[in-house]
Amino acid sequence: MPEGCAPVEANATPKIAIRAVSRRFRRADGQTVDALADISLDIPAGEFVCLVGASGCGKSTLLQIIAGLLAASAGTVRVAGSIVAGPGPERGMVFQKDSVFPWFRVIDNVEYGLRCRGMKRAEREALARHYLERVGLAHVARAWPRELSGGMLKRVAVATVFANGADVLMLDEPFGALDYVTRHQLHDVLLDLWEESGAQTGRRTILFVTHDVDEALTLADRIIVFRTGRLVDDFRVAAPRPRTTDSLLLPELVAHKHRLLGHLGLERLPPPRPGMANA
Repeated sequence: MPEGCAPVEANATPKIAIRAVSRRFRRADGQTVDALADISLDIPAGEFVCLVGASGCGKSTLLQIIAGLLAASAGTVRVAGSIVAGPGPERGMVFQKDSVFPWFRVIDNVEYGLRCRGMKRAEREALARHYLERVGLAHVARAWPRELSGGMLKRVAVATVFANGADVLMLDEPFGALDYVTRHQLHDVLLDLWEESGAQTGRRTILFVTHDVDEALTLADRIIVFRTGRLVDDFRVAAPRPRTTDSLLLPELVAHKHRLLGHLGLERLPPPRPGMANA
């Protein structure tokens, strides 16, 4: 196990339990690529986890395996004790690219999963309108996706995944293409919805893939770092919320930032300090 990584507790009952998961691809030229190698990891219910690493390190591959969109070459993933063998209603995902249906109006996009589950029209419309209001889009409920900006489309995707009621939410670099202001506004929206869900039925478990070190430090309870398909670091971020630009200057968060930049190859990685491994 990499130094500084949290141990997997055999007797725990995590929301997500990943055991010895590997994924191997074969490229068109016949060469094999190990996208993931022997990943074991527990994620408790209600935790906000950011997966950080350079492009091609396996973050998105792991997310797709947990979502049931991609099969592991070896190992198992359990969510709430059940083996993941495909997509399921207890897991929701927001992709890097826009995933709204262009032939549905905004509110119909948010309602779509609820309609597929057989929810009555009045109930699903009320739920969809609630989440559109929470993400600041109540005024465009009847608009077409083509009439919205990129940031507004991401708000639709976030409203949709929360409205569908999944216990586990996976977001794969959802805000990476957005401008600085819109990205920070959506951080606030996401954290507000996460906190709101905790007041109602218990916080959702969130896995959030990002390349952005400051984004991870702003959002996460815990940061897990990948490099070339392997888990190389796993630590907690204990700073109180809300975290602001000033918060990121706190000594603890500055130390975490240097640690992450070291893993990304942008700084020399310092040796772990006593008490910092799972601070």
